[in-house]
Amino acid sequence: MKLLTTLMVGGTLIAQAAQAQTAPLRPDQTEFRGLYKELVETNTSLSAGSCTLAAERMAARLKAAGMKDAQLTLFAVPEHPKDGGLVAIYPGTARGMRPILLLGHLDVVEAKRSDWTRDPFTLIEENGNFYGRGTVDDKAQAAIWTDTLVRFAKTGYRPKRTIKLALTCGEETSGAFNGAEWLAANKRELIDAAYALNEGGGGRTDGKGKLLVQTIQVGEKAYQDFTLTTTNPGGHSSQPVPDNAIYRMGQALAKVSAFEFPIEFNDTTRAFFAKAGALRGDDLGMAMAKLVKDPTDTVSEGLVNRDKAMHSMLRTTCVATMISGGHAINALPQSVTANVNCRMFPGRTSEETQAVLQKVIADPAIKVEQRVKDKPIAKVPPLDPAIIGPMEQVAATHFPGIPVIPAISTGATDGVYLEAVGIPTYGVPGYWVDPDGNGTHGLNERIEVRSLYAGRDYLFDLVKLLASR
Repeated sequence: MKLLTTLMVGGTLIAQAAQAQTAPLRPDQTEFRGLYKELVETNTSLSAGSCTLAAERMAARLKAAGMKDAQLTLFAVPEHPKDGGLVAIYPGTARGMRPILLLGHLDVVEAKRSDWTRDPFTLIEENGNFYGRGTVDDKAQAAIWTDTLVRFAKTGYRPKRTIKLALTCGEETSGAFNGAEWLAANKRELIDAAYALNEGGGGRTDGKGKLLVQTIQVGEKAYQDFTLTTTNPGGHSSQPVPDNAIYRMGQALAKVSAFEFPIEFNDTTRAFFAKAGALRGDDLGMAMAKLVKDPTDTVSEGLVNRDKAMHSMLRTTCVATMISGGHAINALPQSVTANVNCRMFPGRTSEETQAVLQKVIADPAIKVEQRVKDKPIAKVPPLDPAIIGPMEQVAATHFPGIPVIPAISTGATDGVYLEAVGIPTYGVPGYWVDPDGNGTHGLNERIEVRSLYAGRDYLFDLVKLLASR
């Protein structure tokens, strides 16, 4: 899942958001709404859903629009029959031009009906929003990509570049079967492309209906969980001893909490901090610009670090997320485990991050292990003007006056698996969210109706422009 970077620019720079969707829906929008509704209402959670069913339903819509069976590849593995996906190939006319790949994931985070105000697997339009699990992450993107090919097929549009669509499963659950990873490892030729367009970018509002900025994700952090374990003979709680597994783990986690990974910059973050800093025009903006010029400026770093998103963009971060220990309320603990979740700056490996944690903890009784082995290194694609330029060009038409800024994601997407096999992957601008994240991964997930339709129009025009070059 992407984690959207929040950027609040000065009040004088706030531009009008895209106009509200007040007019009756166009016929193409009505059809899209039906596709989106079908996708949201297909439960694709790991515990009870089926990405395979969702992929089959999207394939049926593409086939009904005129795409041929030979252009549609449904895939699944016997061990994970419900975690399947779809690759659709819409042919271009220029043989010498490599394809564009559109990537979206079908799976969603778990959602319990008893926790939600509304049924999470029923698309509900209310108060200018669409509510439901996946309405943002990532069924908005998956529906828009599928709808784009539906519209192309229905109109007989012939792009120069071949356009590929990959709808996959497993993005939301580390260690589960991951369709993007499987395609990259086993069907590389099926998804081969000059570059991919993915989640991770998008617009941000002020939380009051004003669109402030559009971002392009150019790189992301790599995700890794580390399991910390300590064991002890234990004993009767009436006779405590200093060597207590819970205390020992607590001391280790306190060291992790106090440790700060050093600042790092790359081309994307330099561009982000310089451009975003100039737009702000306040003390934080000046500190951002100074830090680009001098990463050793501790005063500027201290000011920037107050913003949790910017703090995370500058470095690897590790944080304790779960802990478990003890076997009885009247006994000394025999074992304690904890999970430390790390988001590694592009280029950093799980092995070197593990080594840093071991050095920081400095306790041979605490075992540190990678939860998932062989995770790829996060790579940053180039700030290619042939790709970034059209994104900015189309944004100027759809979102006039709104700045477009490259950024890295502090979260993680399936783009890391494509980058690992040489497919540069970019998170696109388009639909927008509020500073609270719109309930993504949480309760009552939502997206503004006007955001979805405006984002759909932007992305349709963007794909068409990129495919024509």
